Amino acid sequence: MPILTEIHRSEGINIHGKTIHRTAVRAVTLRGTNILMIYSSMVGDYKFPGGGVNEGESHEQALRREVQEECGMSLAKVGREIGSVVEYNLPMEKDYDAFRMISHYYQCDVLNDIGLQKLEGYEKDLGFVPVWIDIDQAIETNRLLLDSEYPPEWLQRETFVLQYLKQNLFQSIRRKSCLNFRR
Repeated sequence: MPILTEIHRSEGINIHGKTIHRTAVRAVTLRGTNILMIYSSMVGDYKFPGGGVNEGESHEQALRREVQEECGMSLAKVGREIGSVVEYNLPMEKDYDAFRMISHYYQCDVLNDIGLQKLEGYEKDLGFVPVWIDIDQAIETNRLLLDSEYPPEWLQRETFVLQYLKQNLFQSIRRKSCLNFRR
């Protein structure tokens, strides 16, 4: 599983010191040039459906649970891992030097359309709504928010992955559809 990038959210993080680890999974689900994202009506940003892997859960189990909770959708398929993003931050706990989160992005297919959500408190507060959106629109919206005074902590990661997908995954989809059209 390739590491797509590393992000240091703060300066002066001792990444070689005592570290708290968190693993997360994120679903990349496409419909043509549209992508399934979670829109925050409070902030105005787009993020991938997904979240933390609970103890004892596989990546697939966590993805299925998170997509069901955030989008009300069932996954038909959890495909290949596209890549991972590693993020470092200062820890909240005094006895640690760093907080390290690895987000694994998987290509997924869904069975049904958007359904009933089961959001956590902060997700409700942020007005999380699942949407199908053109990838260029999601990138542009997130880029503008990166320059705001208080962008969400995940915005840099999600914008990077959207740009990576556009350059790598969407280009190959467009090439294939052009080849099919020419036949």
